[in-house]
Amino acid sequence: MTNNFLQLNEDKTEVLIVAPDTTASKVIQFLESLSLPPVLTETPVSLTAFSTEDINLPCEASGNPTPTFRWVKDGEAIGSERKESGTLRAEDEVPLSSYEGLYRCYASNSLGTAVTQSIQVIVEGETPQIGKEGESMMLTCNPPESSTPPNIHWMDKRMVHIKQSDRVMVGLDGNLYFSNLLKTDSRDDYICNAQYITAGTVLPDTAVRLTVLPSNDVVHGRKPHLFRPAGSHTSLLALRGHSIVLECIPKGLPTPKVKWTKKDGDLEKTSGQVDDYGRQLRFYNITEGDDGEYECRAFNDHGSTSHRFTLSVEASPYWVKQPENLLYSPGETVRLDCQADGIPTPSITWSINGQPLTEVDDDPRRSASGGVLILRDVEFTDTAVYQCEAANKHGSILLNTHLYVVELPPQILSSDGVVYQVIEGGDIVLFCESFGSPRPHITWEGEDNVPLLSDPRVSLQTDGTIKLSGASLSDSGEYTCSIILTDISITAHLEVLNRTVILVRPQDVQALRGSSALLDCDFYKDPRLLKFQIKWRKDGQEVQESSPDDKRIIFGNGTLKVTDIQSDDGGVYSCEVITDLDHVKASGSITVVARPDPPKDLSLSDVEDHHLTLSWIPGNSHNSPIIEEGKWRWEEWKRVPGEFNHLELTLHRFCTYRFRVTAINELGHSDPSKPSQTYETPPVPDSNPTGVRSESTDPKTLLITWDEMDKRLHNSHGFLYKVFWRKADSVHWNHQDVTSPPFRVNNTGTYTPFEIKVQAVNSLGEGPAPEPEIGHSGEEGTLSKLYGSFIPEQHRVITSEEVSGLQLYSTYELSITAFNSKGESPPSSPHSFSTPEGAPGPPASLSFESPSDKSLILYWTPPEETNGLLLGYVVQYRQGEFASFRKVCTKIISDPSVTHIELDSLDPSSHYIFKVIARTAAGDGPPITRRGATLLEGVPPSNITIVSSNTSLNLSWVPGDRERNHGFVIRYLRKTGAQWEESEVVNSTQAFYSLTGLHPGSQYHLMIKHGNDTQWEDVTWTIGPVPSEMPGGFATQGWLIGLISAIVLLVLILLILCLIKRSKGGKYAVKDKEEKEVDSEARPMKDETFGEYSDVDEKRSDSQPSLCVESKLGSDDSLAEYGDSVDIQFNEDGSFIGQYSGRGPVPHGNESSESSSSRCHAVSDHSLKYLTLLIPSWTSFCWHSAARWL
Repeated sequence: MTNNFLQLNEDKTEVLIVAPDTTASKVIQFLESLSLPPVLTETPVSLTAFSTEDINLPCEASGNPTPTFRWVKDGEAIGSERKESGTLRAEDEVPLSSYEGLYRCYASNSLGTAVTQSIQVIVEGETPQIGKEGESMMLTCNPPESSTPPNIHWMDKRMVHIKQSDRVMVGLDGNLYFSNLLKTDSRDDYICNAQYITAGTVLPDTAVRLTVLPSNDVVHGRKPHLFRPAGSHTSLLALRGHSIVLECIPKGLPTPKVKWTKKDGDLEKTSGQVDDYGRQLRFYNITEGDDGEYECRAFNDHGSTSHRFTLSVEASPYWVKQPENLLYSPGETVRLDCQADGIPTPSITWSINGQPLTEVDDDPRRSASGGVLILRDVEFTDTAVYQCEAANKHGSILLNTHLYVVELPPQILSSDGVVYQVIEGGDIVLFCESFGSPRPHITWEGEDNVPLLSDPRVSLQTDGTIKLSGASLSDSGEYTCSIILTDISITAHLEVLNRTVILVRPQDVQALRGSSALLDCDFYKDPRLLKFQIKWRKDGQEVQESSPDDKRIIFGNGTLKVTDIQSDDGGVYSCEVITDLDHVKASGSITVVARPDPPKDLSLSDVEDHHLTLSWIPGNSHNSPIIEEGKWRWEEWKRVPGEFNHLELTLHRFCTYRFRVTAINELGHSDPSKPSQTYETPPVPDSNPTGVRSESTDPKTLLITWDEMDKRLHNSHGFLYKVFWRKADSVHWNHQDVTSPPFRVNNTGTYTPFEIKVQAVNSLGEGPAPEPEIGHSGEEGTLSKLYGSFIPEQHRVITSEEVSGLQLYSTYELSITAFNSKGESPPSSPHSFSTPEGAPGPPASLSFESPSDKSLILYWTPPEETNGLLLGYVVQYRQGEFASFRKVCTKIISDPSVTHIELDSLDPSSHYIFKVIARTAAGDGPPITRRGATLLEGVPPSNITIVSSNTSLNLSWVPGDRERNHGFVIRYLRKTGAQWEESEVVNSTQAFYSLTGLHPGSQYHLMIKHGNDTQWEDVTWTIGPVPSEMPGGFATQGWLIGLISAIVLLVLILLILCLIKRSKGGKYAVKDKEEKEVDSEARPMKDETFGEYSDVDEKRSDSQPSLCVESKLGSDDSLAEYGDSVDIQFNEDGSFIGQYSGRGPVPHGNESSESSSSRCHAVSDHSLKYLTLLIPSWTSFCWHSAARWL
């Protein structure tokens, strides 16, 4: 394998060692005595020579032993072999022309030969011009040829450059172009100077005289043409990374302008730059993306001309991947990658010490394929300089690679006994850098001598260093790194520390302006992490403690206190705990709330008589939305929603008004706004009398009456009532002013319909226009009523009536009858009508199910009153704390048949408020609201109460309120037993389990495991048959004998009474008394009906009738009072079972038995908390009654 520690540098003679500083000097000293192949330090370049002094071709190299040099010109060796230096210089006696040709230098010693690139040496002696004003002119410049084109400079005899412009410029060919001549262009010293930079020479040409003659054709102008390029199209080939210039030099009068475009793309997206007054498009570092069609267009007032360029971009060879100069150990496989690219694709050839590979003896260990040379099982004799050469039609490139085969003793470079620390779950690198040739083989072992590489979390690097991913606390310990087959080793000590955890994250706090807020940041860090920092940031900016005003205080436990909170203190606060090995971060927020600012800029608009619009600009709500705005007449007048900023008001007449507006949010009222301007309503009446009707009883008489108006509504003196009347089919109104009702109109005809109305007037004007009513003149006419609930008004016909109390989205049928004093008519034909669709009622029920600690499934039932076709439901929920400030999440369900939804990503630590709303086309109905939270992952109980009996142990516990059901088994071991036994699977929510089939008087070890951990364990005894002795003489005491006799007699009397009552078939008086005393709130046990006498019991057996009645728990002495909502159930052995309300079913085998030996339960008075009587079933009821009587 490749050794990456040593590298030969082509620019220096020494060997560079990639190794720690502590061992570099040792390796250098070792290698200084080694032989080195030739390394070229100076190489020649192509040049153009104008004299023998220009011939200087350097060729220098380093190596051990010192290299010798030889030159080849045009494929033939020249001169003798050179020592010390290989630089080639010209001799004075040799003609300069003989030095022209291709040269290459070879540097050799016993370890190989290095070769330079091929270079070329090129060896290199006017008439007056006359033109007319306005004509075009070109002054030529023909400098000597050179391998490197010269730079052309047109200057005068004082060596001052000829000034160039868009009219006068030097072309790429070195000629000087005049687009049009001016008289001022005449001069006799236009000199072309060729500057050869490589040779350091400037060659001036013969001075040119230019004479410009005046001409009358200047005023006519000429259409543009191009000096160069010629024709209409030019194809150019450019090499990648080189420079190229596209040139258009126009001629014409006036001087043409030039515009460049890319025909097949955007010129702005190329690397081309337009310069030299727009005459040239220059590419300084051309790329393949510059390939395409370009056009230059020259234009002036007389026309235009254009020229197209097709630019093709190819590339001479360039390296994509180069092999490295490395040291190798014997037996390794060496791969030299030499990849080049170019357009066209270059070919790659290999040489060894300058000799082509095809001319070297074949070696089965060596293979070459394109740019890859592979040497297998290398030996010391493979040390050489390998050449890789890439060539295409545009040139070639050559690379020398040094391969050195060497053997070095192994050693470990990393320090011994280093202590490494890493946080649990992090990655750590244990260093064991090694060095040697051949490469040392490294092994790592732990304290138990188990190789670390067997752990999939461990990866070994090439230098022997290992990386451990996902470190756990158990990984702490000492590790040994050693070199195989040697006694060289080092140890590394690894300490895995606990992660830093924020236990209490900052809360989302709503704080009143001016108050203080605390943001918690309680955290835990490993005690071995001595250095730590607590940083608080607000909106990403670090929070600094402020002294002396103590605006912000950071306590030692990380809590941040912000005092005198103002609006700019609101934002997102993050707490960051930083240690040397890790850092954790948690965020909360402060929302500053306050009473709203008062509204401002009150204005009155749309003022009409006693109507106007009051407008205002709401004040700042201070993060508590404005609920409503109150308008005050220095007492509250009206309220509107907070988003309103204007309101139309109807005012009382004859009043003066000023308005103020107050904003209200959950924190209180704002200060009132400034009062509005004063407005006075006109004093004319603002209303008319009500109750306008006809009370006509006499024929041919119309009696109009109404309800008199309060004098406060007269608004001025001279108040009167203006009475209007006309026949129903008439157009003209009759009217009369009166001071009070009623008003009589005579000669009206019998039962004639009239339109009547009454208007209020005073001395200043009339009130609003009244609405007419229908009345009839006197007669016993017929009146109409609608079956159901219509009360007809006397003396007038009612042709319409509002029916209330109807159900929405329902179909009704109604009939109408007419009646008068003579009787009632038959009903009309039934009329069917349907009530419109309305908003539905709330869903009938809403329940939850929690499949995980972050999700809830809501179940609901459709509304009892749909009031239309259900279109779907709206589900809303938000966290319960500060509910009015929380964001409400909404889910829309468009399918009315869907009555459940699963909500994900809930906060397990919060309660939520859930609302479900049904909707129809008429709108959304009222919601059904419930508060709930997700259930947390259940665990077996850890606080268990044990009640022992002879052959069983009764275990009871209180399940967690928010814990999901969890199945577990109870393991038990008898002290004298041989092995553990297990119960059936028990549900954590059932709160009770009876472990049966045990041995009396035995010791048992009980245990509940959760995973691999013991959740709970205890040792207890079952009850054994222990005989008891009575004190001597106690049974002979007289008072005891009398008491027992009395009790027996009382029991016999009760039994006789019970049997008599039973034979009569009635209910027992005791039963009646029980039913009166039963607590309606006592919950049933399982599916039994507690405390209700059943006739089924009487019919079970004629030979053995059961009188046992299962008593319902009384409200005064209910067993539920003595447990946390736990119904109490008794077993046959006298123990009780706490059945937790609403939990899962009791496991099979523990149900209450209904055998002939039925259990009975009784509750005594307050002095006896529990009384369990175990008697045969035929006496159980009477014992029960006796117990209650006692």
